[in-house]
Formats: sequence, structure tokens, C-alpha cells
Amino acid sequence: MQLDKGIQLLQVSSTIMGRTESIHPTLMWDEDNMILVDTTYPGQLPLLQEAILSTGFTIHNLTSIFITHQDLDHIGSLADVIQTCPSPVQVFSSSIEKPYIQGEKQLIKLTPEAITQAVNSMPESVPVEWRHAFRRTLENPPKTTVNSTIVPGEELPFCGGIVVVDTAGHTPGHLSFYHKTSQTLIAGDALNVVSGELQGPDPQYCHDYNMAKESLKNLLTYDIKKVICFHGGLYEGNCNRRISEICGL
Repeated sequence: MQLDKGIQLLQVSSTIMGRTESIHPTLMWDEDNMILVDTTYPGQLPLLQEAILSTGFTIHNLTSIFITHQDLDHIGSLADVIQTCPSPVQVFSSSIEKPYIQGEKQLIKLTPEAITQAVNSMPESVPVEWRHAFRRTLENPPKTTVNSTIVPGEELPFCGGIVVVDTAGHTPGHLSFYHKTSQTLIAGDALNVVSGELQGPDPQYCHDYNMAKESLKNLLTYDIKKVICFHGGLYEGNCNRRISEICGL
């Protein structure tokens, strides 16, 4: 779904453990750059390629990838994307998330207990070898070099200006991005859309829920016309007012 000139919401849908799930990376571009914000789960490169093709581009046009945070549904196909592109692609993240993305630290939510719980939650019909493969992926998630670290408040000189926003809490170094030209917030997992309504971060998936809610106040600096949430997609209501409500202001 093209939201404005130079920015498009992608949708990648698949059936995972018996239920259909859609996630929403974002594509931004100008004359010289094409930027992907977040990727997909491991093994979903073909689905991501198809989503990008639907915009009239190909994955080979990518020049940069911005990563909001370390969770596996956001970085899972990052290494595959880098390997697929014929020209170097620059990867950007916060300095806090960088060592997790590079595999120097274990992803914070993939504790041994969480991995065992995830494997045990698979339907009984799933073959044993698939269970083992799933466990191996969680224990050794794909890793990729981060070329550039970015900081909150920084304005990146792409696509008419993209501002980096601190939305820590879902993970320690979670970032969101404000696309100035279209006044669109790319929220990652800092916000969600549920049944068409903009909602705050989901407590059960937050590293620090209180921090996640508090950091949403940073968004109110910007005049936001649209919000893209990785889970739930697009919200086009009165964004600033709704974010204020979520913050309890």
C-alpha cells in the first residue's frame, strides 16, 4: 500500500504454527536510495521479495536497511537479504541493539526457557525433525554485520529526511523512524494496530513495559499523520491525540 510519494507499507503473510500472521516492513525511496525498515522471520525471503516486487521495485534495488530492534521477526531474513543483493547494502541500528543483531549476544527474549516453551507450543502434528530445526534456529538465529549505528534525534539524509526516535522498552534499544515528507511514523513494535485502533506496546512482549510506555512521549514531538505498525499495519486516525491517550496524558 503506497501511503505517499516515496513510502510504501509492505505486507508479508504466512501460516505459522497453524495460524495466519501478517507483518509489515516498510519501503522508502528517493532518486538515489531505497531503504527497507525491518525484514521478516527466517526463511521468508521469497515472501519479502514478492512484497517488494508488488511495489514495482526488486530487492536488488535496496541500498540500506534500518532495523528497529533485535526480535527474530524483524531480523530473521536480514542475512538472506544482504546475500541476495548484488551491491553492498548498509545496515543501520542503535548501538544497543547492534551486538544482538551481529550475534555477539543472545537475543534477550530467546532464553533457554523461552526456547523450550516455543518448541513445546508447536502442534503435535509437527514432525520431530521440524521441531529440532526450529530449536536450532532459535538457539542460533541468523546474524548480520551492522555497518552504522544511529542515535535518537539524528536526522538521516535520505528520502527527504528520516528522524530517528527513541522508543526503548520493547527492547532496550528499540528505535522508531519519522518520515518527514509524508509525516509518517514507522513505529516497529512500539505501537500496534488492533481491530483498526492504535494501541500501545503489548506488555507480554516488552523487555521493560514501563520504559516502553514512557518512551512513547518522545513521539509527541512530531506531527504524525500516519503510523505504520509492524503488527497491525496502518493507522490513519488522529495520531498525536491517540498517542497522548495511550501515554495517559
